[in-house]
Amino acid sequence: MVSVGDTAPDFTAPKTDIDGDIEEFTLSDNLDDAPIVLAFFPAAFTGVCTTEMCTFRDQMANFDGIGATVYGISIDTPFTLSEFAEKNDLNFDLISDTNRNIIDAFGIEMDFDDLGVYNVAKRAVFVVNADGEVTYEWVSDDPGVEPDYDAVEKAASKAEVEAASEAA
Repeated sequence: MVSVGDTAPDFTAPKTDIDGDIEEFTLSDNLDDAPIVLAFFPAAFTGVCTTEMCTFRDQMANFDGIGATVYGISIDTPFTLSEFAEKNDLNFDLISDTNRNIIDAFGIEMDFDDLGVYNVAKRAVFVVNADGEVTYEWVSDDPGVEPDYDAVEKAASKAEVEAASEAA
């Protein structure tokens, strides 16, 4: 599993927004938007996942205020994620990992054996700085547990402050 201090695995995957626009996204090409918050969730339109993404939506002013960019990531198709973004009025983009390459690279796959659902993302959050380094990681083995949103915001703010001091 990816940990604090590791270089975030680079990836390219479809990204969608509330308007249904789908385009290719490569992490390394977007490090100028750092700190980047990668919020992994098991599946769109499920209870806790919807609550989590809506909480990020409701706190976007805080993330925008510190210059952080938030992306939600799940194994859903870009078309499903576009509908999910529209139905929930999400104000950040969602990344589709239908091939499970991203969750495999980050080492955060989980199964719901009793439901016959395999290789979905654990609920996890990583903050990546402008150098591509993971500066914060939170991973839950319990899909019913949400991240500490204040801790994520503080980690993103800290990554932004560190980047600004390095640039000075």
